[in-house]
Amino acid sequence: MSIRQFTYRVAAVLSCLLLISIPANMAQASSPARQALETSIDRVLNAIKNPDYVNPATRAPLRQQIEDEVLHIFDFMEFSSRTVGPRWKTFSPSQQQDFSDVFADLLMTTYLNKIDGYNGEQVVYTGEVMDPKGDRAEVRTVVTMKDGKKVPVAYRMLPKNGSWLVYDVLVENISLVKNYRTQFQDLLNTGSADQLIARVRSKAQEVRQGYGK
Repeated sequence: MSIRQFTYRVAAVLSCLLLISIPANMAQASSPARQALETSIDRVLNAIKNPDYVNPATRAPLRQQIEDEVLHIFDFMEFSSRTVGPRWKTFSPSQQQDFSDVFADLLMTTYLNKIDGYNGEQVVYTGEVMDPKGDRAEVRTVVTMKDGKKVPVAYRMLPKNGSWLVYDVLVENISLVKNYRTQFQDLLNTGSADQLIARVRSKAQEVRQGYGK
């Protein structure tokens, strides 16, 4: 599966997950990780419900709110370091920041445009798994797509700066980090960090242009 195909697939599911507010199971208290995720979901949902969102002339501030919320709950630097893998240490600090920025832009651009095509998909939380050390959590969900297909999606999260942040997403047991790592390693085997950054930036621009932005 190509970078573009996988990005579209993941963004389509992520857009569903961040658009539905699911009541917590009252029989079992939510973990701090799930609470952080649900808080972000609610904030995104409130922006989508705002009547100004359907008007292109007044949508920009609300889209910015959504982008800020996604940046708040997703740790793109952690995403980036895990995606690049051991070679991350060979990137200079400026290259690490540049890669994190363009990688976030690729995912964010696709995600924001998928939100506009939201069709009422349903999401339920199906469980949570906490690492024995308490420094990792996996919040599991199932997305019921418009055609009735059920897609399992799990968020892997870690505590940082007083909150819980997403560092990987599994769609049908396929890790976003591992999928991109395979493709990025192929690029790094034949090119440099700067060439990888340029490639990802180009993909983000493709997505933006593909949606007429």
